[in-house]
Amino acid sequence: MPARDNSMFSLAPAPKVITFDCYGTLVQWYEVLLHEIGVLLAVHHAHDKSAPAILDSFSAEARRLTAEKPHRLYKDILRSGFMAAFCKHGLAPGADEIDRIVSSPMTMGPHPEVPEVLRRLRERYKLAIFTNSDDDLIAPTVARIGVPFDCVIIAEQAKAYKPSRQLFEYAYRDMGVTPNETVHVAMGMYWDMKARHELGLRGIWVNRRGEAGNPDWLPYAEVSDLTGAAALLLP
Repeated sequence: MPARDNSMFSLAPAPKVITFDCYGTLVQWYEVLLHEIGVLLAVHHAHDKSAPAILDSFSAEARRLTAEKPHRLYKDILRSGFMAAFCKHGLAPGADEIDRIVSSPMTMGPHPEVPEVLRRLRERYKLAIFTNSDDDLIAPTVARIGVPFDCVIIAEQAKAYKPSRQLFEYAYRDMGVTPNETVHVAMGMYWDMKARHELGLRGIWVNRRGEAGNPDWLPYAEVSDLTGAAALLLP
C-alpha cells in the first residue's frame, strides 16, 4: 500500500465536534457479521459458500434499499437485505436465523483502541455519532463503547440514510453547529466519505481493511485505526 500523505489535513478552523460513523469505525461490524453468517453457513452445511461474499451481497442490497422512499427502519433493511443476499447465494434461511443476524448489531463491541482514544478526544472536543440505524438497535451498541457521546444522530430520526446529505444537515441543525466546525471520521467510503466530499467537510477515512480509496471523493486523510485519527486531531 502506498504511503499515506495527510499533510493537507488541517485543524483550521478549529473543530468543535468530531463526528463518527459507528458500525465498522467504532465497533466490530465486519467481525460480528462474518461470524454470524459463518454460523448460519455451518448449520446449513454450506461449506462451499463464502461469508465475505454474502456480506458483500448484503452491502449491495443495502445501498439500493436505503435509497428508497418512504424511509424504512434499519431492522427492515437488514432483514430484507440479508434474505436477498442469502437467496442470491442459493440459501433460504429461516426467519429466526435472519432475526439473529438482524439483532447482532446490538452485540457489537468496540475495536480495542476505541474507548481510550475517545476518552482522549473528549478532553478537547464534543463527540457525536452519525449512523444508519434505529434508536433501539444503536442504544446497546453505544453503551458497549463505554464512553459518553454528546449527540447520537440516527437515520430513524433524520428519516434518511447516509450518504444522503439529509442526515448530515439534520445533525448539524440538531447540534447547533456549522459543517466547518466539525471533522467526520468514518470507515465507510461510500456511506461516509462520499457524503462528506459532497458537503465539503473535513474527513478522516479509517481504512481498517486495507482497501483502495476513491480519488473522486478526495480530499480526506487516511489512517488505519482510531489511534491514527487521534494523531491528526490531537497534534
